[in-house]
Amino acid sequence: MTDPWPGDAALLLALRQAISKAQPARSAPFDIGVAVSGGGDSMALLHLLHRAGYRCHAVTVDHGLRPEAAAEAAQVAAVCAGLGIRHDTLHWQGQDVSGNLMDQARRARLSLMAEWARARGLSDIALGHTVDDNAESFLMNLARAAGLEGLSGMRADWVAQGIHWHRPLLGQGREALRDYLRGQGIGWIEDPSNENDRFTRVKARRAMKALRPLGITVARLGDTIQNLAAAQAALQAATAQAAAICGEQAGALQIPLEACRAWPEEIRRRLLIAAIRWMSGAEYPPRAAQMRHLMQALDQGRAATLGGVRFRIREGAIILTREPRAVMPALPLGQIWDHRWQIDGPMGPGLSVAALGASGLAQCPDWRAHGSREALLTSPAIWREGRLIAAPVARKEADWHVRLQPSFGMFILAH
Repeated sequence: MTDPWPGDAALLLALRQAISKAQPARSAPFDIGVAVSGGGDSMALLHLLHRAGYRCHAVTVDHGLRPEAAAEAAQVAAVCAGLGIRHDTLHWQGQDVSGNLMDQARRARLSLMAEWARARGLSDIALGHTVDDNAESFLMNLARAAGLEGLSGMRADWVAQGIHWHRPLLGQGREALRDYLRGQGIGWIEDPSNENDRFTRVKARRAMKALRPLGITVARLGDTIQNLAAAQAALQAATAQAAAICGEQAGALQIPLEACRAWPEEIRRRLLIAAIRWMSGAEYPPRAAQMRHLMQALDQGRAATLGGVRFRIREGAIILTREPRAVMPALPLGQIWDHRWQIDGPMGPGLSVAALGASGLAQCPDWRAHGSREALLTSPAIWREGRLIAAPVARKEADWHVRLQPSFGMFILAH
């Protein structure tokens, strides 16, 4: 393919550098999933990754919200066939139109794609977000009175649901990507919902145009976001340093009470939020009022529960354990259970992973050597038709290995 547009080389270099920064131990070619809606951003991402030498596996999610979606997915499939790229269309079922439809669709899209990637042995997925998306999100979060986390921009990469997600075009402008597509003679699909001002993002997009006379442009907001992200990174590093003195056993956390009370309130708040999200798999932190109530309870020495996590004060420490009612139900062996537990061992028919529970703990006579009762009750165990096969957290198992993915400290640095 020729390079008629002079920005091609710069785009390709920026894309390679973005992925290399996120994956320093790996270089192209390697297999990577690509989310492709057919719009300009995702089409540019697909072609750039393909040209950069990555082995692309494309996926389109049909949310069933627009009658044109099936035909658009078929168009993407045809483009991928022409490039020799495997393509799959996933379908979202069971949408609840009574809530925030756009947020539901986004969550469903990520979950479906993660499941798709794991089934195909893929560990990475690239998304086509741009600097324009970042600027629009900044305005949307500003309207919600967001704190530093909400104003620091989208993450360039992160790990969730066992997948490493990438946004390699986050430094590129939407119009520059369309210039690239025009220069290559590549078409794209315009989603009519991008003009529907029922959606907050469309309102933010129009607000960006109205702000230009004040000098508030996508590029200027991009610079502001970078400055805020630098401050966010410094606080994140300080929080990770505080987490280094926290104990971790059987998936439970122990935070030294004296040290916790000595930390600045913002570091303490961030550490508690990180613990809740690490244990529960929650994408978003609890509301500010909920966090204030939690911190007041802990300051007063009272137990509390928030976000599927129990907080207890014992022997000079805050003990955090998973709330039994909140743990994930049984899953087939081989999947990440309860958002963070990875179990490896002999596969076999009928095996599933579920909480150990009281009946399982009763079959582990030396459980006290492995952790507290509260923690072990919600630890993962392997079951077959109600019979305990293995409890790799609560007792020694020769053939079974369990690990937290990621560790608490790594979770903080990655989020």
